[in-house]
Amino acid sequence: MSDPGPTPVAASTTPFWLDCNDRPPPLPPLTEDISADLVVIGGGYTGLWTALHAKESRPDADVVLIERDTCGAAASGRNGGMCSPSLTHGLGNGIQHWPRDIDTLLRRGHENFTAFQRDLDRYGIDCGFVHTGKLSIARQPWQSDALAAEARLSARHGERAEFLDHDAVRKYLNTPAALTGLFQPDYALLDPARLADGLREACLRLGVRIAENTTVQRLEVPSTGHVRVHTGQAMVRAGQVALATGAFTSLLRRLRYRVVPVYDYALVTEPLTAAQFASIGWTGEHACTDAANQFHYFRKTPDGRMLWGGYDAIYHYGGKTADHLTNRPATFRTLKRTFRATFPALDDVPFTHSWGGVIDMSSNFTLFAGTAARGRIGYAAGFTGLGVVATRFGALAMLDLLAGRHTARTTLPMIRRKPLPLPTDPLRWIGVTVTRRGLATEDTTGRRSPWLHILDRAGVGFGS
Repeated sequence: MSDPGPTPVAASTTPFWLDCNDRPPPLPPLTEDISADLVVIGGGYTGLWTALHAKESRPDADVVLIERDTCGAAASGRNGGMCSPSLTHGLGNGIQHWPRDIDTLLRRGHENFTAFQRDLDRYGIDCGFVHTGKLSIARQPWQSDALAAEARLSARHGERAEFLDHDAVRKYLNTPAALTGLFQPDYALLDPARLADGLREACLRLGVRIAENTTVQRLEVPSTGHVRVHTGQAMVRAGQVALATGAFTSLLRRLRYRVVPVYDYALVTEPLTAAQFASIGWTGEHACTDAANQFHYFRKTPDGRMLWGGYDAIYHYGGKTADHLTNRPATFRTLKRTFRATFPALDDVPFTHSWGGVIDMSSNFTLFAGTAARGRIGYAAGFTGLGVVATRFGALAMLDLLAGRHTARTTLPMIRRKPLPLPTDPLRWIGVTVTRRGLATEDTTGRRSPWLHILDRAGVGFGS
């Protein structure tokens, strides 16, 4: 197949979800000094869930949320909208890190998934949430073996998963790329931007004060008393601070060694006809991924397009994050090429949107939470691309820790024990580069490199 060439000029680099929704106007920035009981820094899912539940549990508390852009403009408005009940980035990753606690973690994940839906109903958040299930396809024989093993493992732990042989997988998706598959019914889809907007509106209705387009420059933490939150134009005296800044430069030094900013990219096609979806055998509404380490994720949008994302996970030297890094033509070309190879019947379909976003990756691929400054600062981070539902759990764990509560969330090992810190550059960049090459080789050959085996033994969860 010939090179598809660069992404068409007509393709918008605005994320599809942020481009197709009638979004609310931005709220005014913070321009005067104020005081608050709790200041939440970051207006993505984690920050919004934190502010919402803080205000719900203490209606008299003065809760202020500060966002450097507009709420949901970063990772929360740029993801695929795929909702997993897992808190551990999948069953296999959970067993690798917490084998003795995995059944408890699975139960907590499903409880959070149910409570997530209940919160959407209670607050009238119309984000298109719908149970669809998820299909994973194997492109290589070793991936088929891995999916069959995952089906057996799921059965042992009470998780629903059906292994699909070569003929059965074509009832869900008919592509020459799929040798076999695994169908997991306990997944859902939603519109990411509408979720962020709905959480923002729910916060405002409860009385949370939100300042957008306001950048927090530093925290001043005296030995006792209030934390001082300094922005470019004002200062907030806060009884407590909740950090929900994700992959962006942390205001707390310890987080800089536990979160790696990694860029992920996606395309969206023009609307497809029913005949075009039928030509690839995708007549259901289920989400899809493939089983490779460098994996693709793909789904239908409510207006009948296909979102095609993943594969390239890009780390920039020094942990750099910047707006221009969300536009990467080389990755868009790779995504187009793999799309055409997966769906030859859709070879001439144009793409209308191409964008990227930055993910907060931890060394064990799962969320973590904690406190600093003698309990006056809380944090939750490390969602690694599977945070649509897990951010709610992370927010509640952070609030429990800030309140000094001993709960079912705070006693979990994934909360008590932090992920391994990762070195700074140049060692971090070298490690990420060697790891990506090892994962790419394994995707082709099925053989795990000595370097990846070292990471496995060290408890670093690189994989899909």
